[in-house]
Amino acid sequence: MIDVMHLEKYKETNRIEAKKALGGLPDSLWETYSAFANTLGGVILLGVEELSDKTLRPVDLPDPEWLLSDFWEIINDKRKVSRNILTHDDVQIKRIYGKHIIVITVPKIKKGEEPIYIGGSVYTGTYKRSGDGDYKCSVEEVAEMLRANSEL
Repeated sequence: MIDVMHLEKYKETNRIEAKKALGGLPDSLWETYSAFANTLGGVILLGVEELSDKTLRPVDLPDPEWLLSDFWEIINDKRKVSRNILTHDDVQIKRIYGKHIIVITVPKIKKGEEPIYIGGSVYTGTYKRSGDGDYKCSVEEVAEMLRANSEL
């Protein structure tokens, strides 16, 4: 989807999200996971910051293996995330410009599947992607997603 060896060519979009993650996994990571899965899919870059000119730059994760371990524990916890749709191939540590980042490729959910949501409630924890940001779906949007899925 993107060539991480040339991060400077990219900006955050409806399919790319950068998060520094220097203090651990940010809570907003799960909103973005839900949003990408429920919209078009996308790539989450941990250990990458967005500069004032909107370009992306790696910041070097001090312990990417620990972050990955934490990531897999949380994404498989149904109290936090409704469903894990990722495989180990979708989540990789990369080294660019001598710095470690984590690249998470989130696929779009298949037609007929319930939306991915966080926090235990499909009606209050479902997100979608618009432009370069995530937004919480309204109860009406979630109901429409569930209705469309049941009609398949």
